[in-house]
Amino acid sequence: MTTKAYINGMGAFLPNEPISNTEIENVLGLINDKPSRAKKLVLRNNGIKTRHYAIDPINKNITHTNVELTVESIKALVKNSGFDLNQLDCLACGTSGPDQMIPNHALMVHGALGTPPCEVIATSGVCCSGVAAFKYAYMNVSLGFARNAVVTGSEQVSSILRSQHFQPEIDAKLAQLDDKPIVGFERDFLRWMLSDASGAALIENKPNEEGISLQIDWVDYISFANELETCMYGGCIKLEDGNVQGWKNIDNLKEAFDEGYFDLNQDVKLLAENIVLMGQRGLEKTKKKYGLDSDKIDWFLPHMSSGYFKKDLSLKMEEVGMLIPEERWFTNLEHKGNTGAASIWIMLEELFNSGRLERGQKILCIIPESARFSYAYMHFTVV
Repeated sequence: MTTKAYINGMGAFLPNEPISNTEIENVLGLINDKPSRAKKLVLRNNGIKTRHYAIDPINKNITHTNVELTVESIKALVKNSGFDLNQLDCLACGTSGPDQMIPNHALMVHGALGTPPCEVIATSGVCCSGVAAFKYAYMNVSLGFARNAVVTGSEQVSSILRSQHFQPEIDAKLAQLDDKPIVGFERDFLRWMLSDASGAALIENKPNEEGISLQIDWVDYISFANELETCMYGGCIKLEDGNVQGWKNIDNLKEAFDEGYFDLNQDVKLLAENIVLMGQRGLEKTKKKYGLDSDKIDWFLPHMSSGYFKKDLSLKMEEVGMLIPEERWFTNLEHKGNTGAASIWIMLEELFNSGRLERGQKILCIIPESARFSYAYMHFTVV
């Protein structure tokens, strides 16, 4: 027997002061001591004006690990909601970039919190990993296995976007007198797209007695990996046939560094051709499944990696009968950046704590993940 579950509190943490477009290379460093030729094009298209990095802009030291970012967002959640972490039943954490491979990210967060024993789960992926953690926690509470759960989505990606991480590949290409670009656009592209943050949500089996709650109506999660090849990847390279080869298949680890196995990559052409189109297909499936009516959506929260996709997304939604006027859209991409698994929680937290929500309003969230084209859809009612 299932019961209703509710978001009763939210918290967010964005490290350090916001970084403007003109300051990015001062913080992340120049690749091969030269300004990026892709920078202006990417920034003009993505519409991001400021973002946050877990890097001290003066001495360039890393200021926060992924675990520390996550803990700070949970502390913000506690401050906002008054929840007692000593009563926590379940901790679920999603991220694409844990600080280590083993133990998992959520266990490290639990250890850093120092709270009593509880159920702990980590989910991997990219932008949808935070939603996967959320869906697990939501099912846990709604099925009565837990009274409450804290969910997080976090990213600390700036550390691997620093210029020194590209140096082994640069040195290898220079040694070979390779006439290819020092760092391909696929790698340089992501330096101007991604940044750091963490968001946290509290799920409980009863709504708040005072203030608003978000009743969780449903969460849908759809993958199109059966149809499309890998688009965003790290720890591997993409072969000409579209398959990927992981770093563990390399006999000489130096070769893996030289060939850029540990860089983040984005197949930009594949992204542009499919990210909105497949999201439209997923939305159409979800619309039929839940009887979605765009006229009844009061707030639409789309996680967009770039403002470039906004117009196309609106057109594709209209084609499946889900046109939502722009005045009902809510996004903070321009000033808080694309923070991957944290993005939707950074948006939802800002709206939740803004005082703008009214009881009875409906919220629809769409979260695309380009890694191999998976999509999450969430629906809430303000109570």
